[in-house]
Amino acid sequence: MDLRGARVSMGGQDQKGQGLGFGIPTGIPASSVITAVQQQDYSASVWLRRRDKLEHSQQKCIIIFALVCCFAVLVALIFSAVDVWGEDEDGITEENCSKNCRVVLVENIPEGISFLDNGTPHVPLSAGLHNLLDQAIRVVEIVSPQWLLNSSDYESSFQPAARQGRALLFRLQGLKSKGIQLKISSGMIDSSELRTLARHDAEVHYVNMTALTKGHLHSSFWVVDRRHFYIGSASMNWRSLATRKELGVLVYNCSCLALDLHRVFSLYSGLQHKDFIPSFWSKRLFALFNRDTPLDLTLNSTKAQAYVSSSPDVFSPKGRSSDLEAISRVIQEAHHFIYISITDYLPLLSSSAHRYWSRIDGLIREALILRKVRVRLLISCWENTHPLTFNFIWSLRSLCMEQTNCSLEAIHFISARCATVGQRDGSLQGINHNRFMVTDRAIYLGNLDWVGNEFTFNAGAGLVISHPEGVEERNPMVVEQLRAVFERDWFSNYTRSLQANKIPVCNKHQINRLVPVKASHLDNGPVPIRTSQHDNGPAPMRSSHKDDGQTPVKTRSHDDRLSKINHQDMTNGLVSSIDSYQERGRVKMSHLDSKVKIHDNPVDPPTHSAESSGSRETLSGSP
Repeated sequence: MDLRGARVSMGGQDQKGQGLGFGIPTGIPASSVITAVQQQDYSASVWLRRRDKLEHSQQKCIIIFALVCCFAVLVALIFSAVDVWGEDEDGITEENCSKNCRVVLVENIPEGISFLDNGTPHVPLSAGLHNLLDQAIRVVEIVSPQWLLNSSDYESSFQPAARQGRALLFRLQGLKSKGIQLKISSGMIDSSELRTLARHDAEVHYVNMTALTKGHLHSSFWVVDRRHFYIGSASMNWRSLATRKELGVLVYNCSCLALDLHRVFSLYSGLQHKDFIPSFWSKRLFALFNRDTPLDLTLNSTKAQAYVSSSPDVFSPKGRSSDLEAISRVIQEAHHFIYISITDYLPLLSSSAHRYWSRIDGLIREALILRKVRVRLLISCWENTHPLTFNFIWSLRSLCMEQTNCSLEAIHFISARCATVGQRDGSLQGINHNRFMVTDRAIYLGNLDWVGNEFTFNAGAGLVISHPEGVEERNPMVVEQLRAVFERDWFSNYTRSLQANKIPVCNKHQINRLVPVKASHLDNGPVPIRTSQHDNGPAPMRSSHKDDGQTPVKTRSHDDRLSKINHQDMTNGLVSSIDSYQERGRVKMSHLDSKVKIHDNPVDPPTHSAESSGSRETLSGSP
């Protein structure tokens, strides 16, 4: 009996311990077992909480790290989009820059083109560029679509003026010896002349426009010490100094505008070797002045306003007016006349097919019809003039049929050199390469032809100078000078009127002789699209043009006044250096040829796409 009770008792204890399921040895009180279980539960909960906190902390660290990385990338994009942060601007700011400036018009008139004796005097382009180098103390910055100053012996043999390019290249090579830094931005990736200048310690920046915009770098300007500058149609090509008709301006002691143009140069140099356009531009590239807030300055003792523009739109940092915006403002603010001298005029965009590009063409139509502004178009007639050009001009002229006080005149400029020198090397020779517009209030001087593709894909820069509203009495300045140049070219023997329904022959191989413009062609007013005779509509508002070739009285008065202006500029010290460099170009060339050795072979003549490319791009169908 006792044994069975003990066995039952022991069995009950076993069952109890096994029933708890914790593997606790038998004989331990239940309270201890509960305490042990509670401690284990607490430890598990603490471990779970710690694990949750660790995971949460890791997630926070990952998020914070990602945010820091994003911020770092954003800062890198902002601060290194264009690497010019370390570049000094010589302490020149918008507040302390000089605004009392002097402007000089410079031209290259090729041999074989001669205007009347009382024509507008001009400062030779080559002499003006040499004078800029005379002013240099620390740095010369140059942007040019071409580098072909070193003409070949063959080219120099039939064109002695080509040696002016060699003289300029020689001076550029010698800047380093005078402690002057030469900086260059160019779209020419392969240029022996640029390599030569680089060996002479020039800082050369290559802009891959093909990768950036599928276009070309057509900007052409100099900036000297961020105080003086040149801007115009000429490139660093010996033909621009010898055989092409070029025009530009030199502006002296004008650090406000020079600093703004220097920022355009900095943009190009910052794009070196890049194949993308930055999303953010450095603050150092922001424009100082634009069409809405132009610079108030004094030019040749006359109050004026000015600003710098650029193209294309994707190259325009904050505050920079595009060339199209500048052209639009100048046209819209014209009250009486708009004179346009351009190499190519073609309001088309070419991609897979031609598309009408109305940006400028529409503004001209509006000025003609709505505001009754007189318009004159002087367009070059050369081997690559697109035939559709004349269709658009005839379309403009047809607007003035049966319209009172509507006047649009269009003629083309053609030089005898197109049929002579141009045939010898097949290059752009003897054409009117000017690219400017002058109105009764302002001028626009740019680097691009007025073709849709130019402003869309190509890089260029422009300068606008205007008279402030309300300023009626003023000393003759660049607006009057440029108007006189236009009228001199307009009434010269190198222009032809456009005949109705007749496309002019501009190809150099088909030009046999140059027929001067007859007064009858000019005095009959706009020519509508007819197959018979000229329009008998309202006569254009201008002075009569005599058959004996004399300059109209109005033009002569401009020339006489400008003779006095330029004489004053010459007496201010420019003429001495101009004469000296003209002599240097003529007399000392033999010495230069024997002393200067160009280390590389002359650059092969560039393709037409490196020139005034608008028409060629349209013809080829490339953007």
